[in-house]
Amino acid sequence: MGAIPGDLNTDSQPPMTVPLRHFLVALGFLAVGCVVGLLAALDAGPARAGLAHVHLLLAGWVCVTIMGAMTQFVPVWSGTAIHSRRLSVAQLWLVTLGLAGLAGALLAGALAWTPVFGGLALAGFWTFVYNVGRTLLGVRPFDVTERHFALALGFFLVVTAFGWVLALGYVVPVFEGLAVPVGDGSISRGEFRLAHATLAVFGAILSTVLGALYQLATMFTQTELHGVDVPLRRFEEVGYPAGVVALAAGRLLGLADLARVGGVLVAAGLLGFAVVLARRLYETRVERTPMLSRYAVVPVAVGLWVALAIPAWLAAPLAPAGLFGAPGTAHLLAFGVVGFVVVGTVYHVVPFVVWVHRYSDLLGFEDVPMIDDLYDGRLAAVDFWLLAAGVAGLVAGDLLGTPGAVAVGGVCTLAGVVVFSANVLLVVRRHGPHSVLGVLWSRFASEEDTESSESVGGVS
Repeated sequence: MGAIPGDLNTDSQPPMTVPLRHFLVALGFLAVGCVVGLLAALDAGPARAGLAHVHLLLAGWVCVTIMGAMTQFVPVWSGTAIHSRRLSVAQLWLVTLGLAGLAGALLAGALAWTPVFGGLALAGFWTFVYNVGRTLLGVRPFDVTERHFALALGFFLVVTAFGWVLALGYVVPVFEGLAVPVGDGSISRGEFRLAHATLAVFGAILSTVLGALYQLATMFTQTELHGVDVPLRRFEEVGYPAGVVALAAGRLLGLADLARVGGVLVAAGLLGFAVVLARRLYETRVERTPMLSRYAVVPVAVGLWVALAIPAWLAAPLAPAGLFGAPGTAHLLAFGVVGFVVVGTVYHVVPFVVWVHRYSDLLGFEDVPMIDDLYDGRLAAVDFWLLAAGVAGLVAGDLLGTPGAVAVGGVCTLAGVVVFSANVLLVVRRHGPHSVLGVLWSRFASEEDTESSESVGGVS
């Protein structure tokens, strides 16, 4: 694979430390989340370890990675500058402190602190939405990726507001006497939680994943959408977000038929996209990379998830056990689909960011490595099979009700996470101009601070 695809405008990207900090912090959330999840599976954790596990992985690992990736690639793909580099730094630390405190409060049973730390996380996510949203406002017309990202930003606004209300509900009786003129006549905490989780996973997270893959899957397979890909994309762009809204609204208001229609649209949209992705991977003529190998897992996982989700949602779309599809398929969706996309993307994004800042100016003057030479291919192969075995164990254990398989899957997943994290950290340590700690804690170089005052809109 070439160093940089020729149609990317790398001059408009933010300083290297901005996205890398997001990715390194996200790896920390991933490691802690896997440990907490393993303890929860073994019934060795506190009462709310499962809830902390979900927030550490989805809000911590996945969403912080999304924040870093959007901050890096919206300027690169769209040929514009990030609205404010200082806000892109502030968003990370607000979200990090908020989510770490929220998880700690849940684990310690200190529920009175959840609105405080939830408020910090809310401020950080809304800062991110404002910063990237203002950046996108200067881009016209939107392409398919930018449309998905804009939609995802809207979901982030609503999801985080819902999350803070749920945190407040631990302290104030928010949901007592909350009546509505439709559905079952009231909104309970459980219904509000179902809507929050639906908008988070299917709205904010998966809308981002789909938008990014439209760009990445075509760019790095060197193919284009054609034939059946085009109507499938058009259906997904309309049907999928409409389905997410209908599914969430139906669950919030207790309207089973509305949720049922929404669930079918969500599943059909994801299945259509899986066909598009599978066709891109089948038609590729480029050498296999860790990114593409992990993307290849996604169509298989989506197909299995859809086959199980549609009957479950048709039968009981409001059931808490079917929150993320059929009962027992949460790990299939979270790790088999979202997890493999995130891991595969990080295997390109981190080396890409480091390569551009370390080697791009040397191109043509001396021998420089390609992006895919920066990570260790043997470690990448090891973590792939560990994560694949881990996900298989978790899914099998969930579906068959076998705690032993869940425990083995959890151990394999944790081992794969350790190997994957080590490989990514070695890229920064061996090739980055800063150490790992330097990326996390050092101030921007003087020229980066100067440039930050020149971002679009004059915000500094």
